[in-house]
Amino acid sequence: MRKVGGIIAVAFAVMLLAGPVMAADGGTSFSGAFGAGLVTIGGAYGIGRLAGSALEGMARQPEVAGNIQTAMIIAAALIEGFTFYALYICSQQNPWTA
Repeated sequence: MRKVGGIIAVAFAVMLLAGPVMAADGGTSFSGAFGAGLVTIGGAYGIGRLAGSALEGMARQPEVAGNIQTAMIIAAALIEGFTFYALYICSQQNPWTA
């Protein structure tokens, strides 16, 4: 229950901070700023879970730590690549409202 409350608090903070970001940028929509916040939270959560699970696996089986580390780095790169792509999509102006 604490984790859900923390996620709700972070989402609320993102919504509160989206206003100044939109004003400073001059053209970013609320949905773009909110989407960028959600993408960042999701990417950070995914990489955190990935690293935690990989470290747990390395601790349980030290003899395969190299293979686990290689797989972790590849997966983290894929997560970051998708996160950057999603941030790029969120930063684009909506063609239906322009």
